[in-house]
Amino acid sequence: MTVNRQIRLKSRPVGAPTAANFDVVEATMPAAGDGGVLRRTIYLSLDPYMRGRMNDAKSYAPPVAVGDVMCGHTISQVVESRHPAFRPGDFVAGYDGWQQYAVSDGRELRKLDPQAAPISTGIGVLGMPGMTAYVGLIDIAKPKAGETVVVSAASGAVGSAVGQLARVRGCRAVGIAGSADKCRYVTDELGFDACVDYKSGDLVASLRGACPSGIDIYFENVGGTVFGAVLRHLNRGARIPLCGLVSEYNATTVERGASLLPLLVARATLQGFIVSDHTDRFGAALQEMAPLVRDGRLKYREDITEGLDAAPDAFIGLLAGRNFGKALVRISPDPTR
Repeated sequence: MTVNRQIRLKSRPVGAPTAANFDVVEATMPAAGDGGVLRRTIYLSLDPYMRGRMNDAKSYAPPVAVGDVMCGHTISQVVESRHPAFRPGDFVAGYDGWQQYAVSDGRELRKLDPQAAPISTGIGVLGMPGMTAYVGLIDIAKPKAGETVVVSAASGAVGSAVGQLARVRGCRAVGIAGSADKCRYVTDELGFDACVDYKSGDLVASLRGACPSGIDIYFENVGGTVFGAVLRHLNRGARIPLCGLVSEYNATTVERGASLLPLLVARATLQGFIVSDHTDRFGAALQEMAPLVRDGRLKYREDITEGLDAAPDAFIGLLAGRNFGKALVRISPDPTR
């Protein structure tokens, strides 16, 4: 191969991204110099945070520059290595973005064992989404047996892990999802105690029925009207790990949010967090979660789109809630499957 196909940010979106915001480019194949590791991308992870990186605005991470390759976590196979820690054929998790090949000095790479778990889990339940669920629930919310844990976007990569980890801790797990099919998956497959379809009926009343003892922990992934409905049911001392606000990512104007008075009345704790600030906890998270995945006690679902060129449309669909499970793009064949 002499060409490296890439998808770059062509322009900054106003509101929801469109195909016009992306540019497909054929670049020169990168070379592995001294200490370098050249790898072929197998899977690209699509995640809501990418929408924020498309804006030229102050945030927890710098924006993607117009003309640069779109950012993203990846699973790759080493093609050529001049680094003593990596060999051709090794599978690694990295941050190579929306492209077929990448090269680096290897410092950001994490080796994967395909015998321990499917390599795709390295950017899913045993990657950034799973670590986000672990840190937000275990370290920030500190669940206690018998408490009620509610999580929005419950069928997604983060939310599905949150609810299952809550069940492992002896909590009542209640999901909020965007369709009857997703709610059935959350309860029947993932084992949540209940799931509420926020698009169907009175969300406040539905939450009251699903959480008869109130809400002790709310893991926030959505914001907007869902957040406002949840606030009505908080118990005293409730904790809210603020992970994401996907309902706001495509907004062009700032709207008035839900009243914060229930937080005051409930003496609740609301804490925003970014998982990259907690890399010291990844080892503990993997030590607990990998056996749960292997034993089938921590289940996951993948929504895989084929081909790099299809990534923009799949990402647009992710922000609209069209995906069902962890959104991945298979860039090249997975030799482990």
